[in-house]
Amino acid sequence: MIVDNILLGLSSVFTGYNMLAVAAGTGLGLVVGAMPGLSATMAIALLVPVTFVMPPETGISMLASIYMGAMYGGSIAAILVRTPGTPAAAATIMDGYPMAQKGEAGRALGISLTASFFGGLISSVFLLTIAPVLGGIAVMFGPVELFSVAVLGMTIIGSLSQGSAIKGLLAGAIGLLFSTVGMDSITGIPRFTLGNINLFSGIPFTVALIGLFSIPQAIRLIERDEGAVERINSITDRILLPWKEIRPLIPTFIRSGLIGVFTGIIPGTGGDTACWFAYNEAKRFSDDKESFGKGNPYGLAAPEAANNAVVGGALIPTISLGIPGSSSTAVLLGGLMIHGIMPGPTLMTEYAGVTYTLLWAILLSNFFMLAEGIVFTKACIFVTRISNRILSVAIVVLCVIGSFAINNSFFEVGLMFAFGILGYFMDKLKIPVAPLVVGLILGRMLDVSLHQSLLMSQGSWMIFLTNPISAVLLTIAFFSLIQSTPMYTRWRTSRKKSREKNNP
Repeated sequence: MIVDNILLGLSSVFTGYNMLAVAAGTGLGLVVGAMPGLSATMAIALLVPVTFVMPPETGISMLASIYMGAMYGGSIAAILVRTPGTPAAAATIMDGYPMAQKGEAGRALGISLTASFFGGLISSVFLLTIAPVLGGIAVMFGPVELFSVAVLGMTIIGSLSQGSAIKGLLAGAIGLLFSTVGMDSITGIPRFTLGNINLFSGIPFTVALIGLFSIPQAIRLIERDEGAVERINSITDRILLPWKEIRPLIPTFIRSGLIGVFTGIIPGTGGDTACWFAYNEAKRFSDDKESFGKGNPYGLAAPEAANNAVVGGALIPTISLGIPGSSSTAVLLGGLMIHGIMPGPTLMTEYAGVTYTLLWAILLSNFFMLAEGIVFTKACIFVTRISNRILSVAIVVLCVIGSFAINNSFFEVGLMFAFGILGYFMDKLKIPVAPLVVGLILGRMLDVSLHQSLLMSQGSWMIFLTNPISAVLLTIAFFSLIQSTPMYTRWRTSRKKSREKNNP
């Protein structure tokens, strides 16, 4: 039965109409992802009405392909102009932009494209083969487990703090405070809204991210001496990497791809969470931690493999349980329902034609992304030939358009500028922005799951230790936190020097 459905989906996706829809969706995703402020969710939402005139399997496959293409497209602007095209590309800036500054823009984009391809391929294989099994795992994650996941995520702050760990913790605490703005999800009481109704729903993460990363970059471009700036006028190195450069990165691709898949499966998380998880693990496994943030290829490959792997992972609970794994899959869920298809445990049997066509479309979109990415990436170099001042104005305009288009709110445009000013002064004070972003992402999950867990246990904190999944996750978080301390780093460095001295 399952084999018949897989073959049915395979024959359906390779029809000319469906292949054209997947190719067009992937290309559109690349364009949307490369533009700061625009997101895959926004593009999918805008194009849902367009799919009304298409067969369900064609329309849904096109929307899912936009999701996949946008995940890679976000890295292009992140690498070339230090502006993440999508929230999931925030970690890509850490090492992608420094590589471009060193004259390795082509290599950086090539690593990003290859990592995205591998990550998407890994998630597609998981989606096609063990979706029912992995979908069942997601049911096990209730409030207690989600709290432990959030705690594990917060341990990333220690490894993202370059220079002063205290400044990193300060930034993370600020992010947590910002995440509490809005209506309390449990009691319904407004918190830190200053009486402004626009803040009752909380601070929009995308608006904050655009401001924190884009506006400071625009100001820095204006401040630079135009004659002294070393501009990326052309990609002189290869985008298609030779096998000898790809081979050492494969373990990172696989590890980060798996992180992306399992992060995507957990409802409420997404590429913006997975990319930091993967970046942290790449840094933890590396023997050269000091080079992270300065153009380390592993620091670039990890988040890009993870955020594309999230696509397949997020679709697993969506198609098997009707639980959206991310905001983009929530829109896809709406697209299915609009076509008269009710997601849930019976989706893969009652609507096998649509479902298995979608699964194959995700796999096929990776190959279109690789082919279209090579052509589209080369064209993107023209953005770096623009004058700094013109480019800064263009970035600000795109930021205004992007932040306004999310909810058609001028208030959110002002909020974006406020976060931009905050990001600029944090940069001047050498306070890292990345921990603030992590705190902002995970703060809401941490807050809600903590309240729900304590309500379940009638105020007992032991619920986090008696739950086996939670206990394992908290143990991992504890050891991860220890490994990020300066004491452990000094011990590991001294041990490495001692080993080198004894084995010259």
